[in-house]
Amino acid sequence: MKFGTSGLRGLSVDLKGRASALYATAFGRYLLDGGMARRGDAILIGKDFRDSSPEIAANCADALDGLGFQVRDCGAVPTPALALYGLQERAACLMVTGSHIPADRNGVKFYRPDGEIDKKDEAAITAAASELDRAGFRFSARGTRAQDRSGECFAAFRARNADILSANALAGLKVGVYQHSTVARDLLVELLEHFGATVVPFGRSQAFIPVDTEAVSEETVTKLQAMARQHHLDAIVSADGDGDRPLVSDETGMPLRGDLLGLIAANFLGATSVVTPVTSNSGIEAAGRFSVVRTRVGSPFVISGMQEALAAGESRVAGFEANGGTLTASDFEINGHRLRALPTRDCFLPILSTLFLAASRRQSLSAIAASYHLPFAAADRLENFPVETSARLMTYLRAGSANLAAFLQPIGEVASLSDIDGLRVTLTDRRIIHFRPSGNAPEMRCYVEAESEAAATALLRTGLERIRWWAKTN
Repeated sequence: MKFGTSGLRGLSVDLKGRASALYATAFGRYLLDGGMARRGDAILIGKDFRDSSPEIAANCADALDGLGFQVRDCGAVPTPALALYGLQERAACLMVTGSHIPADRNGVKFYRPDGEIDKKDEAAITAAASELDRAGFRFSARGTRAQDRSGECFAAFRARNADILSANALAGLKVGVYQHSTVARDLLVELLEHFGATVVPFGRSQAFIPVDTEAVSEETVTKLQAMARQHHLDAIVSADGDGDRPLVSDETGMPLRGDLLGLIAANFLGATSVVTPVTSNSGIEAAGRFSVVRTRVGSPFVISGMQEALAAGESRVAGFEANGGTLTASDFEINGHRLRALPTRDCFLPILSTLFLAASRRQSLSAIAASYHLPFAAADRLENFPVETSARLMTYLRAGSANLAAFLQPIGEVASLSDIDGLRVTLTDRRIIHFRPSGNAPEMRCYVEAESEAAATALLRTGLERIRWWAKTN
């Protein structure tokens, strides 16, 4: 088991066994020992639609019940819905989800009563789990009967989003909803219809389909393009497995970049301070009336950056990741309503704000995307890429300028370098290439920016080829 950029991750077969109960027990003890909770307090559990998630959630419920918590079952809900309900109830939460990764892996996201855990919390939970493991931790399923709170959890999140736009704000738009196996699928349809859009749901699946909104597969893009043509759609929306990362495609079915969606959401909110990872587009600083803070990849780092902005006196603070997941650290007045702070990734705010921009401007999404004049960017990943190989590659590239120059020789010359998270290289011709091992899966990611879409695509292809070549020859 390992904490990645957001939550604990591991093989589903392992998490269905002792491991999930071990970490749930470690989390529960951490809450109790740290005075963040007491025996008898409520604790909430949600899950995604993976086959392994119900069993893992049941293991966590048994473990927490054994510590004296009152376990509340929130069912299959979006992660931001669970987080919001936890904040309202002042209750800790566990979300059983592997987000966008394949179904043979899964994970658990943890929330204190006051919000998402940070890196210090992760380290403490890991240490507690190791101590329990060394002490011979044993677990047997007991079938805890948790109280059902799924209705209340969904209702609170539905109410939050129903006030973001005015009535019929999306009237005139025809929007496809790629439902696949995301827990956001039904609420997306409901909200878009609530705001007056004509909705075409499609692609609903009983089997889990991993959708990575930061690196949309060619198969998925082909499906979206076909639906856009067939139904003459203005947009297609979707989300990853647990509904905290948005996917928005334009009228041709081509996905918009997640950091553009986050940027649109920040402008919609009127944020004065924006926190985003180093992997987000380099043009963001010039694309709004806000200051920008860059962080490492992962919601804990974005949340930490937002907290620092609040402490420095900023009053309208938002954040987003390159995958489009948008967070708010402060309250915002929107459409005559107060949108309460929700410092965890959310797919609904960027989806609604992007569609609203298209409806209010009466412009296509492709035209809106072009109007921001951001550098062309692309990203992809090599899946099933051993973690050990990623570590050796990064060590080699960091060992000296000669190694990096040799690796990049077929690509270009180094002008400047950032190692905030992975290695982000600006070349002498101003193209950017960024190599970064995934924080939660055996994957190697590559991000690029260039002056044209064709140049970005070519740079990405060459970057991935260089990674493959190095892995084969070293």
